[in-house]
Amino acid sequence: MKASIFKAYDIRGLSPGELDAQDAKRIGQAIAQVLKVKHVVVGKDVRSTSDELERELVEGLLSQGVSVTRIGLCSTPLFNFAIGSSKGAYDAGVMVTASHNPPAYNGFKITLGNNIPIGQGNGMEEIRGVAFSPQSIPPADARGESRKDNTVLQRYIDYVLQQFDTPAEMPKTRIAVDAGNGMDGIVLPEIKKALPNIDWFELYWEPDGGFPNHEANPLKTETLSDLSTKVVQENCLFGAAFDGDGDRVGFVDEKGEAVPGDIMTALLATEILKKHPGARILYDIRSSWSVPETIEKLGGVAEMSRVGHAFIKRSMKETGAVFAGEVSMHLYFKNFWNCESSDYAMLLLLKILLKEQIPFSKLWKSFQLYSHSHELNFSVSDVKPILKTVGSAYKTQATNISHIDGIRMEFRDKKEPEQDWWFSLRASNTEPLVRLNLEAKNDARMNEKKAELIHLIESLGGTEKL
Repeated sequence: MKASIFKAYDIRGLSPGELDAQDAKRIGQAIAQVLKVKHVVVGKDVRSTSDELERELVEGLLSQGVSVTRIGLCSTPLFNFAIGSSKGAYDAGVMVTASHNPPAYNGFKITLGNNIPIGQGNGMEEIRGVAFSPQSIPPADARGESRKDNTVLQRYIDYVLQQFDTPAEMPKTRIAVDAGNGMDGIVLPEIKKALPNIDWFELYWEPDGGFPNHEANPLKTETLSDLSTKVVQENCLFGAAFDGDGDRVGFVDEKGEAVPGDIMTALLATEILKKHPGARILYDIRSSWSVPETIEKLGGVAEMSRVGHAFIKRSMKETGAVFAGEVSMHLYFKNFWNCESSDYAMLLLLKILLKEQIPFSKLWKSFQLYSHSHELNFSVSDVKPILKTVGSAYKTQATNISHIDGIRMEFRDKKEPEQDWWFSLRASNTEPLVRLNLEAKNDARMNEKKAELIHLIESLGGTEKL
């Protein structure tokens, strides 16, 4: 077990290798010791090592007197629902998953009973410390009890459809959905049964931890190729693609073009603000200016957030936000205990498109008002000096500076507003990288500033990761 598998908001590494069955048991014991829990719910994805990691994780918890409810194979939204809908029955939950990572990886997402994830600053460091000091773990007075709950999937489906408020007479329509051989493959067939007026074109709905068809990561446009082809071939309203553990969903329009995650945040916000006028909505620091502008134009309160599900879920709880969206295609809803429900997001988009009766391509591009670079990644040996040097280089020119996650600087020119632009530079939470996003009022300005920043970062030792 390597200390590096303990990330900002989960545990993740090569398995076996960096994370094996013995490590899982020690992590289970450490969770019990640090969080002082009495009853924990445990779920897992379909990866090749998930069964043994789950078995030993549960053994570690039971050995410390913790009772465990096992819900078996599930998506992360399904797992989050199990906690949120339990009305306080669980003190915490652990999901065995490596999300969208390749098949060789596995890990754990740890969540408190209020659906707040464990990460840096609220327990992850302590769990790591105890896991590396098994001799400090005292024997328990009594062994915990283990039980299974096979009802969660149907209860989740019922809840999603209740929130969707299925129209009594849904018109016939066609959509293509790619589960990427991930965990949403156990959820989608149940939704399909409940919505018979939809013609579903299925791509890779069979859960397979080897991900034989493509990486289950909708943020990578190359993984959307089959979906885009199917959407165009079958004249679908849109296409949806889920990641490995089902907590992210990406979309392509009727022409097969991928829709940026921040634009989806703006689009879904229009429907959410109809139901919750004046509500607060969070967006991450990489998002286009069009996101807060859309929210505020519709009377909502837009608030910028740090990247990462652990931080966003905490912030939603603290601020009372009803919705949050990330460029990475995590979409969070207050009515899902401030957690992701990619399934609900898909149905919400369906509702919008059926109501608006205009092509998806025309609708989403009405929100794409500026020229965005999309995220650029640079391998670095040390993040801090690069952030410091880049910040110093632009400090005097910036009209607004934020340090909530790395640095984000805006440059607005009252005399020449067409020259306005901004950039965000932040450290990756999982890799030795700095991530650059920037946007400008036009392509020429964006390309000029992108080249300028790439040159500066590379002169400081950064290497662009293509």
